[in-house]
Amino acid sequence: MPDSKAVDSRTILTRLREVLSEPGQGQGQERLDRIVKLIANGIVAEVCSVYLKRDDDTLELCATQGLNADSVHRTWLRRGQGLVGRIADRAEPINTADAANTSGYMPIPSTGEEVFSAFLGVPILRLGEVLGVLVVQNRQNHEYSDDVIYALEVVAMVIAEMAELGAFVGPGPMEIARQHRGSVFARGLQGQEGVAEGVVVLHEPHIVVSQPISDDPEHETRRLHQALDALRSEVDEMLSADYLTAKGEHRDVLNSYKMFANNKGWIRRMEVSIQSGLAAEVAVEKEQSDTRARMSRIADAYIRERLHDLDDLSNRLLRLLAGMEAGSGRDIPENAILVARNIGPAELLDYGRKLSGVVLEEGSVGSHAAIVARALAIPLVIHARRITREAQNGDHILVDGDQGLVHLRPEETVAKAFREKIEMLTVAQEKYATLRDKPAKSRDGITIDLHMNAGLMADLPSLPKCGATGVGLYRTELQFLIRANMPRRSDLAALYSRILNAAGDKPVVFRTLDIGSDKVLPYMNRVEEPNPALGWRAIRLSLDRQGVMRMQLQALLRGANGRPLTVMFPFISQVSEFETARGLMLREVDREAALGHPIPETLRIGTMMETPSLAYAPDKLFKITDFISVGGNDLKQFFFAADRENELVRRRYDSLSTSYLSFLERIILRCREFDTPLSFCGEDAGRPVEALAFSAIGFRTLSMRPASIGPVKAMLRQVELEQVRELIEGARYDGAESARDAIEGWLTHSGVRF
Repeated sequence: MPDSKAVDSRTILTRLREVLSEPGQGQGQERLDRIVKLIANGIVAEVCSVYLKRDDDTLELCATQGLNADSVHRTWLRRGQGLVGRIADRAEPINTADAANTSGYMPIPSTGEEVFSAFLGVPILRLGEVLGVLVVQNRQNHEYSDDVIYALEVVAMVIAEMAELGAFVGPGPMEIARQHRGSVFARGLQGQEGVAEGVVVLHEPHIVVSQPISDDPEHETRRLHQALDALRSEVDEMLSADYLTAKGEHRDVLNSYKMFANNKGWIRRMEVSIQSGLAAEVAVEKEQSDTRARMSRIADAYIRERLHDLDDLSNRLLRLLAGMEAGSGRDIPENAILVARNIGPAELLDYGRKLSGVVLEEGSVGSHAAIVARALAIPLVIHARRITREAQNGDHILVDGDQGLVHLRPEETVAKAFREKIEMLTVAQEKYATLRDKPAKSRDGITIDLHMNAGLMADLPSLPKCGATGVGLYRTELQFLIRANMPRRSDLAALYSRILNAAGDKPVVFRTLDIGSDKVLPYMNRVEEPNPALGWRAIRLSLDRQGVMRMQLQALLRGANGRPLTVMFPFISQVSEFETARGLMLREVDREAALGHPIPETLRIGTMMETPSLAYAPDKLFKITDFISVGGNDLKQFFFAADRENELVRRRYDSLSTSYLSFLERIILRCREFDTPLSFCGEDAGRPVEALAFSAIGFRTLSMRPASIGPVKAMLRQVELEQVRELIEGARYDGAESARDAIEGWLTHSGVRF
C-alpha cells in the first residue's frame, strides 16, 4: 500500500522540471516514459500510465510504467468508455479500491491491467479542456488518500502545460502530442452573413507558461499577491468611476468580481498549488480549469454566470501575472478574424472595421455583438465549439457567415474552394454596383422601394453606395447598448441630426428604443424572466419607464430641428399601446413648441407589426397610424411558435410557407383598405427569393441590410411579379406546405440565378 505521507508533489515536480529541461533527440516519447516512471516512484504505485487525446472522441495509451509495454500506441479508448474514458468525458477523477466492480470498468486484456485493483485517474486539463488522463494503479485493494489525489492533479496540470509547450512531440506515434495541429472544422450558427479569409486574432491571447514548475514558492506567492492587489485596484477603479455610480447589472458584475478577488478560499487554493511546486500562472490556470470543468456540468443559469465571472477574473489575473494587455488595444494585422469566447458591443466597436470577421464560442443571433457585427457588415459565426481552445494567433482561418461554418488551418483544397466562392461573390457585387442608380423595377412594370437597415453612424455612407432609396429602420438602441451609462439627451440629439444630414433628402425611419429580451442595457437591472422574448421588452418597457422614452423623443425632435421626422414604435401588440406611445410623442411636440423650439416640418408616427395579434387589431389602428412596418424576424418566430435562437427549430419553418404568406396577405389587404403605407423589414427581406415572393403578394417597400440591396434588385429586375403570384396561388391550391419549390423551380427553368 502506498504511504500518503511519502507523497511530496514538490519533489515530483522538481524531478519533472529536470526532465522538461533535458535536451536530446527523440525526446517526446523518452520524456513521457521517464515521467510515468518518475510519478510511479513518487506516488509508490505499481502502474502509472498517460493517455493522450488522439481526437475529440478517442484516447490513446502513450506511455506506461507497469502495464504491458507492447500495448503503448496500440490501445485506444472512446470518450466515455471504461474508467479512463469516463474521466475524460466528465473531467472528474475516479478513485476506487476495486476497479473490477466499479461502474463502467472495461479491462483491455492486452494491457494486463486486470490484476490491479486500486485505481486512481485524474484528467489532464488545460483551461477546462481535457487533453488526456493520468492513471496510477496497485494490486492491493485500497482507496488513494486525498494527498495522493491532490499530488496527481498537480502533476497532471504540469503535464498539460508541457503538452501545450510541445514537450512530448516526437516522430511517428507521438505526433498526436502536437497541440493546435492540423485543420479544424467548426459548425456554428449564422450571426451575420458574409465570407472572409484571414488570420486569427485572439481577444484573450493564450498564455503559455515556459516554466510551469517553481522551486521558490515564497517568490511565486509574492507574485500572486502583487497581481491580486493590482486586480483589486482595477475593480475598485471601475466601481468608483463616475459613469458607473448608478445602480445596474454592470455593478452587480463588478461587485461579484470584487467578491471573488477577495475570496479567501479561491486565494488559498492557489497558494496551496504554489506551495506544491507550481508557478503562480499555473496555479491560477489550475483553478481556472477546475472552474471551466464545473461550468460544463452545471445547468443552473445563475451559478453558471457566477462561474463565468470567476473565469473572466482568472483571465485578468493571468494577464497581470504575464504583464499582458487586453486584446483590443493592440495592433492587429490586415484581414484579422477576431476569435473570442464572447465579446461586448463596445469592445467589438473598439476593433471596428479593422476586422474582416468574428467567430464566437457563445453569443446569440440577437446579442449585442451580433447587432454591432451587422452594423459593421462583417461576417459573424456564433456557437463555434472549442474555437478559442484550438485557435492560435496568426492561424489561417476561413469564416462563412452565410452557412455558420469555420475552417481553422484549412487544407489547401478547402481554401481553394473557399476563395472561388469569394471570387464569385466579388464578381456578383461588381455586377450589382452597375444597378446602383437603377430602380428595382420588375419586367411587368412594378417598382419596389428598397430601403436599408442601419444602427450606427458608420452605416450611413452605405446609403448612396448600395442603391437604397432610404433607411427603413434605424436601430436607436445601439447607442444605449455600447455605453456604460445612459446617453445624454443633447448627445442623442446631435447624433440624430448627423444621421439626417448624412441621409440628405432620403427618408430615415427611427425606431425607438428596443431593449429587453437579449438586449439588456449594462446600467439597467436585469429582470429574470422565464421567456424574455415574450416578456418585458421594447414598447412594454418604454411605457413602464416613460422618463427614458420621453428623453429619447425629445432628442429626436431636437435632432430633426424643423426637418421631416419619421418615428416608429417596436413590439406593439394592441392598439392601446400605440395610442399611449403616440400620445406621448404628440405631447412632446406641443412641449417643444411651447419652449420655442422648432418642430418637424412633417411628423409621421408608425408602428412595427411583430406580433400576430396586431394583424387582427381594430380598424382604429389602421386609421390612426401613419404607416406599418412588418418586423419579419419576430413575427415569423411568433407565427410558428419557433424560437429563432433555437437551432433545433429555427430552420424548421419556411418563410415561403403558404400559411405564412396567406397571413401576410391579410395584413396587406387590411392596409390597402385604409390606405395605410406598409413595408416588410427583416432578414427575409434581404433574401432574393423571399423578397420576390413578398413583392408578388403585394409588398411595395422592403428594408434590409445594405449588402442585400444589390442581389434583391437584380432578382426583381429579371422577373414578372404576376407570374410569381400565380405560382404562389398554384402552390396554395395544390395544398403545398410551401411555395419555395414552385418558385425556385420556375427560376431555374427561366435561367434566373438565385
